[in-house]
Amino acid sequence: MKVFRFLFVFFAIALVLASCGGNNNGDVNNADTLAVEEKTATLLYGFNVDSFDIHQGKITDGLYLGKLFADEKIDNKSVTTILQKAKPVWDIRKMRRGQPYAVFRSKKDTSKVSYIVYQKNLVDFVVFDFTDTLGVYNRSLKVDTLTRTASVTISSNLWTDFKKAGVNPLLSNDLSDIYAWTVDFFGIQNGDYIKVVFDELYVDTTFVKFGDVHVALFNHYGKDIYAIPFYQDSLTSYYDKDGTSLRRSFLKAPLEYSRIASYFNPARMHPILKIVRPHYGVDYSAPQGTPVRAIGDGVVLLAERASQSGNWIKIRHNGVYETGYLHLLKFAEGIRKGALVKQGQVIGYVGSTGLSTGPHLDFRVWKNGTPINPLNLDAPPVDPVKPENMERFNKVKGELLPLLPQ
Repeated sequence: MKVFRFLFVFFAIALVLASCGGNNNGDVNNADTLAVEEKTATLLYGFNVDSFDIHQGKITDGLYLGKLFADEKIDNKSVTTILQKAKPVWDIRKMRRGQPYAVFRSKKDTSKVSYIVYQKNLVDFVVFDFTDTLGVYNRSLKVDTLTRTASVTISSNLWTDFKKAGVNPLLSNDLSDIYAWTVDFFGIQNGDYIKVVFDELYVDTTFVKFGDVHVALFNHYGKDIYAIPFYQDSLTSYYDKDGTSLRRSFLKAPLEYSRIASYFNPARMHPILKIVRPHYGVDYSAPQGTPVRAIGDGVVLLAERASQSGNWIKIRHNGVYETGYLHLLKFAEGIRKGALVKQGQVIGYVGSTGLSTGPHLDFRVWKNGTPINPLNLDAPPVDPVKPENMERFNKVKGELLPLLPQ
């Protein structure tokens, strides 16, 4: 029984100590205050709550940093010094409404503020130190990593099926990025399935974001497509089981998952003009404002407004292929004639400009100047695993594939 009580106390202490951590950015001038004074202490942002009177709140409209300091009756000389020291640490203009803050006053002298903490996001916070040495430094809460596995069979759509399987559906976005070059997410069919090993990051019990996808298997139209991360040429990319890169010279689609409203058709009845005329693109129906991405590296040939195409962009990718993006709400910043764009870069946003019945993207592809069906664009993969790295790749593969759920 004594052993049991000892273990219980030991783990209780360990859990308390794990509730808050930090990195080592900036100089800690008051280590005696920041240190845990007792192993059983309750901590808030690394401070022992028993040593302070603490006021917590959230940033409201009109509550900027200078006003917060003034409300807490901090003298002008200290404020001037703190703001000067904050410049290389954090841009005070990035303070946002709704974010938490805390004011710490030592119980030994509640007339003075010791620290003000502003929480930038779920993980990171900045400390304004008003003790004798005056300083500003960044800190981070302790982030815990939970490695999980999931197996999801598609019966309706990725988002819904992930939720049914008890998996955060936002993971489908990460998988869409990994498989963007090799799987047409507009063509997923019932019976396709995904198996994946991935990390979730938490602060206490609050989900922060997804971490690494360690390995995945996407069975699409009966074909197994593995995603195995491998470090080569100073970059980690995903490769299939045989070492073929999942990346291609072109993305499969120029925007996140939505639906195809109209296909490539040389003799389509125009929905507005009510005449038969060729439709040399694929219409992706998506909410207005949905980001549109360049499917490959290239140079912008034009970014302009036309009477029927509305706001549209044309990109030359090489001496063979050009792509067009029509009916955009607006162009992304920096997108103009002559601009260089990278694969996956946001170039505009879905709209309904020009001759359009509603928000959608009319996506077009030209090969040697002739329009082709974008869904038939079959781009070659980028460099595979190099022969001299295959032994190392096979070792990584052998360690990761057994982790997938059976």
